[in-house]
Amino acid sequence: MRAVVGVLAEIASTGVDLAITHGNGPQVGVLLRQNELGSREVPSRPLDVLGAETQGQVGYLVQTELTPALRRAGVSRSVLPVISRMEVSPNDPAFQNPSKPVGRYYTEDEARLLRKQSGWAMQYDGARGGWRRVVPSPRPIRWLEGEAVRRLMQAGLGTSWVPVVSGGGGIPVVRRDDGGYDGVEAVIDKDLAASLVARELGIETLAIVTDVPGAAVSFGKRGERWLGEVTVEELTAHLERGEFAGGSMGPKVEAGLEFLRNGGRRFVITEIPSLARAIRGEAGTRVSASA
Repeated sequence: MRAVVGVLAEIASTGVDLAITHGNGPQVGVLLRQNELGSREVPSRPLDVLGAETQGQVGYLVQTELTPALRRAGVSRSVLPVISRMEVSPNDPAFQNPSKPVGRYYTEDEARLLRKQSGWAMQYDGARGGWRRVVPSPRPIRWLEGEAVRRLMQAGLGTSWVPVVSGGGGIPVVRRDDGGYDGVEAVIDKDLAASLVARELGIETLAIVTDVPGAAVSFGKRGERWLGEVTVEELTAHLERGEFAGGSMGPKVEAGLEFLRNGGRRFVITEIPSLARAIRGEAGTRVSASA
C-alpha cells in the first residue's frame, strides 16, 4: 500500500475528483482458510460477510497510507471507505454455472468430501494440480450506495474527500419482495463493478490497474505487441478474436468497453508506476469513446 499511494496522491494533486476501488481475492482466501480451521469452535461466515470484512480491512489500509501521502503532496482531502453493496439478479445465469475460484487448493479426496458435506462446486486446475471451490460470479446491476456517494461528489465534495468503494467488486445482494436485500454466496468481478461505479459517479476516466504496462496482443507469444492508443473498434476486435484471457485481461477490457459504451469518455489499463503518465496520455493502453 505504501508503494502505490504516492501515484494516487500525485493524481489527486491535479485537482480532479478521485474514487478508488480495489480487489480482495487474497484477503478473502485467508478468511476462508480461517473459516475452515476454526469451524469446530466458531461459526463460519458466508461469502457476503467476508466481502464486507475485507472491504473494511483494505479500506482501512488505503486510508492509513493515502492520508499522509496526500498531506505530503499538499492535498487537503479525507479518505473515506464506504462499505458497498452491489445488487445482482437472482435469475443471473451465473448462479447455475459457478465459475469463480475462491480459497485454497484441495486434494481430490478433500474435494470429494467437500462436495458431499458442504455441497460446494469444485473445479480441477490442471496447471496447479489441485481442486478449488468455484462460486457464482453474477453481473452487478446496481450499486446501492452509489446515489449517496454521487450526491456528495456533485455537491463539490469530490475535491475534499476520496471515496474508497466497491472493494472486491462489492457485496453481492439480491432484492427481497419486501424491498430489503439479502447477501448471496457469490463473488462479483471487480473490474465490472469498477465500470459500474465510474458510470454511476459520472467519472470521465476509468483506470484499471494491473501488474503489466497495458493490454497486449499475442501476449507471451512470438509477435507480442503492447497496445498504446487504440480505438473502441480495434479493442473490441481484439477481444472478439480471443486475444485477452478470460481470467486476467479479458474482464478488464470488457469492463472498459462497457464503460465507454455507456457514457464514459476514456479508459486506461496500466501498472501503478505508469498510472499518472497513462492518465496524461503518455503510457499504458488508452481508449477514448467513439465520437
